[in-house]
Amino acid sequence: MDVNRSIWAWLRLMGGAGILALVMWRLGTGAFLDGLRVLDAGTLLAALGIGAATTLLSAWRWCLVARGLGMRLTLKDATADYYQALFLNAALPGGILGDVGRAVRHGKDEGDLGRGVRAVVLERTAGQIVLLLVGVAVLVSVPSPVFDLLAAHGPLVAAAAGAAALAAALIVLGLRRLRAGRSKAAGVARTGMSEIRAGLLSRRNGPGVLVASAAVLAGHLATFMVAARAAGSAASLLELAPLLLLALIAMGLPINIGGWGPREGVMAWAFGAAGLSAAQGLTIAVAYGILAFVAAAPGAAVLVVRLLARRSEQAAPQPSQRPAPAMAAAPVVVPLPVTRKIPAMVRVGTRQPAYSGGVAA
Repeated sequence: MDVNRSIWAWLRLMGGAGILALVMWRLGTGAFLDGLRVLDAGTLLAALGIGAATTLLSAWRWCLVARGLGMRLTLKDATADYYQALFLNAALPGGILGDVGRAVRHGKDEGDLGRGVRAVVLERTAGQIVLLLVGVAVLVSVPSPVFDLLAAHGPLVAAAAGAAALAAALIVLGLRRLRAGRSKAAGVARTGMSEIRAGLLSRRNGPGVLVASAAVLAGHLATFMVAARAAGSAASLLELAPLLLLALIAMGLPINIGGWGPREGVMAWAFGAAGLSAAQGLTIAVAYGILAFVAAAPGAAVLVVRLLARRSEQAAPQPSQRPAPAMAAAPVVVPLPVTRKIPAMVRVGTRQPAYSGGVAA
């Protein structure tokens, strides 16, 4: 199992690196460098402000899901953990190690590691579902290279959509039948479905999770628009929305290096296919990656503060335990031997002395 995970991790990294290498080979390194040159202080501050809003909304969504699962989580702690996770996701390969860390941390704090992990999975899944729904709706209704491809391959697209719908229906039916059983898998299915209802679909949590997810998606699109304007693109939001949503969907693919790779490849292709400059699309993708990293930078401060606090706790001298005062030994009382006075021999007929307790009365 560990070997398979290592192989899969290396394949993911090689996939992201391969996409970046291909894009650089086709377009050169100039577009990458332009992604750095076009950013200024105002653009970075805008990214920080948008990132603060989206992080707070994401943390609120996590609180809603966790509380729906019966776990305690304050907005303050959730925001700090989310900032740290975003920074680690952006700084480390794979793009999910920060989320794994916050899931484990919260689960251990609550004494239920499994439920903590499931809360994070459900929270991230809610965001991805909203992204997919909005993305599909925009891609099939707004003119874009994807819209042209769908129109050109209508029968194939219809067949793929029908197959996906059929697969979804079979999965739902299978889960219903599985829940009715008494096996361990049936118990897991029942637990999972009940947690989905409580964490995502309940009347108490559902609206909040939906609003937070939509607002977070709007924040990501706003950051992309900031990058596009910084790169010199004059296209409207309606023209760019399909391309940007396609890039956000590509970022969810499990082949990236800290989020880099599929985003740059898709943006270069989409802008080129839309009649715009492929190099400009790559520049916008690079600028967005830098802005996203800047937006997650406060997570580095959270990480450093926690590491210093943990180190100071470990270095602090432990309170000395004073030994209990020794009890004075109880005196040993040795009973004195009772001497018995032996009477002297008396003559027969003489009155004998009386005795009481061995002592003459």
